[in-house]
Amino acid sequence: MTDDLHSMKLRVRINKQTRRVELLGEDPSLLELMDRVRDAVLPSAGLSGDTQFSLSLNGAELLCDTRQTLSSCGVVSGDLVCVILPESVAAASSTASSRVSSSTENQSMRETTTSSQQPASGPPPLTVSQDNSSISASSSSVPIWEPMLCSEAQEGEAPLSLELVYHAARPTSPSDALVVAGHLLMLETGFSAQGCESKPGEMPAGWRSVGGVYKLQYCHPLCEGSVTMVVITCMGPLLVMNATLKVNESINTVGKLSVKPASYVTEAWPGESAAAAFKDLSKLSRLFKDQLAYPLIAAAREAMSLPMAFGLAVLPLELLLRVLRLLDVRSVVRLSAVCKHFHACTADSSLWRHLFHRDFSDPEPRPRDTDWRELYKRFHREFSDRRRVPWLSSLPHFPQHPIFIPQPLPSFPVPPGIIGGEYDQRPHFPLLPRRLYDPIGPPPGHHR
Repeated sequence: MTDDLHSMKLRVRINKQTRRVELLGEDPSLLELMDRVRDAVLPSAGLSGDTQFSLSLNGAELLCDTRQTLSSCGVVSGDLVCVILPESVAAASSTASSRVSSSTENQSMRETTTSSQQPASGPPPLTVSQDNSSISASSSSVPIWEPMLCSEAQEGEAPLSLELVYHAARPTSPSDALVVAGHLLMLETGFSAQGCESKPGEMPAGWRSVGGVYKLQYCHPLCEGSVTMVVITCMGPLLVMNATLKVNESINTVGKLSVKPASYVTEAWPGESAAAAFKDLSKLSRLFKDQLAYPLIAAAREAMSLPMAFGLAVLPLELLLRVLRLLDVRSVVRLSAVCKHFHACTADSSLWRHLFHRDFSDPEPRPRDTDWRELYKRFHREFSDRRRVPWLSSLPHFPQHPIFIPQPLPSFPVPPGIIGGEYDQRPHFPLLPRRLYDPIGPPPGHHR
């Protein structure tokens, strides 16, 4: 038990084949992993120990610094590490492996033919070479299964664990299928079903009730003493998931998620294949874990006064600085205002030196004791001023007080608009100011 706690188990892929490697120690280094690959993995792939190779997590970025530990490189137990070979060595090894596999198949076929031609009276002679060939042939015929998460599943694929649970649950509706996928996502996050005896690869007893209501109860090893209840209700085309947390006899509602089954379940759900029944499993995994599973763990640990177990705040300083280097300056400044821990991390001099050389071109050499943060602020202020001045000079000039020319007032008396109007009928009557035109239409009182 102690050896399992102080060891790191990894998967190493070379030439489309996966090997399992175990490194002893609490925090092994990258050099120890390379020595282990050179001694155990390369000979199993038909390569010599002197073959040049590199290691990578994603097949693109190489792990070069052998002085670093695996944890500082972002490698954790269970990760898949790829062995990158030179093009000439990779082509030669693939050709050799195909020849070996074909020769093995031919040899096994010859042995099968020979055994069928032998009389049935006596047993066939057994030799060590025949045993070795049969074992190698049987091992090569067995496909290598690699664990897969729902977040890694491509379109038309599903993890084996989901296939087993889906086949055992026998869903009767798209909502049942989506609840089965949600249960597996809870198990992937580390939760275990409680309240009933459930076998591996099966749904808990009583998970489905009449009326479209589903009840699932879990606990998590990082939050011992807390119980999580997930109640799922069908609300028309939506499936509403409510998660409650019970800690120290107090029940709190933590999260709520509304999902449309038609967005993740295909029309082929009545079959027994989970790969054909689901679509966008990676999107469903990200949505479910980010909005329901991870907030449950964080809320439980906060209620029990335990430190955080995941997230940006629990990363080592080296990994956190690597993440901060990928952000823009506005995001770094906003992150520094979150808490004291982030404020201290964002004040690192090496971080601001990287940001300064990334955003500005400065040919002048700087001493070691340079305050890179203040230097960045000064360059940013000068850059902003240079951008602002041409913009102001390009605007047209407007007077501060616009000049309005007053219009001359009309003189009195105003001449009539039409000759023969009221002015001609009563020339001595005082004439009031009126418009310079008469309205179109009959005069007032015409209808009388």
